[in-house]
Amino acid sequence: MARTMELVAKKIFKGVLVVELLGVFGVYFLFNKMNASQDFRQTMSKKFPFILEVYYKSIEQSGMYGVREQDQEKWLNSKN
Repeated sequence: MARTMELVAKKIFKGVLVVELLGVFGVYFLFNKMNASQDFRQTMSKKFPFILEVYYKSIEQSGMYGVREQDQEKWLNSKN
């Protein structure tokens, strides 16, 4: 009985580890895509504005200022 519980625990641990790794790589991919493409950031602002807000706050924490303002200026100019 204890042996089967141990095997189940190992399988659960491996599953959780795989899910966490997929999440980390997904966030890394998303951050790089947003960092490289202003058009992608505009798409994110329409579909997932809360994720874009996290992106802006994280780059401002790292000392990069003005990205939000540049995006808003370009998006306003493209509407006109």
